[in-house]
Parts: sequence; structure tokens; C-alpha cells
Amino acid sequence: MSLERINPEELSPATGFSHAVVASGGRLVFLAGQTALDGAGKVVGGTLPEQFEQALANLLAALAGAGGAPADLARVTVYAVDVADYRDCAPELGRIWRRLAGREYPAMAVVGVVRLWDETALVELDGLAVLP
Repeated sequence: MSLERINPEELSPATGFSHAVVASGGRLVFLAGQTALDGAGKVVGGTLPEQFEQALANLLAALAGAGGAPADLARVTVYAVDVADYRDCAPELGRIWRRLAGREYPAMAVVGVVRLWDETALVELDGLAVLP
């Protein structure tokens, strides 16, 4: 299995994401949306960075349960109830990402939403990974 991250020079610099990811020779893992739920099913954290960290940890736990690692992520979609807050917190969110998932960035998108399934959730992440 291999993931090739592609960031053409004619596109804006890819900071914290890859413009394209080519996957070959592996098995697909579709990762359900994860919010900042703890093991008891309660949303934890009152700030976007706190919730982002828990949601990302949950996504990575689901990936690990399928036998994968952060570098296997090919695509992640972030759903945020406040995109302006997400942009303001982007440097801190990037530090959280690098600490938990490293510097191999998947193709990513941030989508603004009115609300999430859990009413107190500020952010949700889902993804696609390619495992050997």
C-alpha cells in the first residue's frame, strides 16, 4: 500500500493538508464522523481546540481499531459549526494535529454546518484511510 501526496506548484501552498492523495494497493477504511464524545458518550471540552483534540483522538482510535495509523489517512473532512472560529484557532489546531497525527497530511476540507448530531459539539471529523 502506498499513499502519494501531491501538491502541484501552480496551486496555493498546502499548509496542513495535501491537495491530492493517490492511494494504491490497499484496503479502504471508511471512518464515521467523530465528535468530542468521551467513553461515556458525553461531549467533552468547551472550546473548539479541546473538542478538536478529542474528535481527532476518537477518529484515530477508530482507525487504529481497523489496524491503521495516522499516516494511512487519505482524506479527512472537518465539519465546524463556526468556520470563523476554526480559522482563528487554525494554528492551535495544527499543533494538535501534528502532535496526534504527525506531518503526513491527508486531503482535507472544512465544511461549515448549522449544527451537529450532538447539540453541544463544535466540530466533527470523518475520514477515509488506505491500509496495506
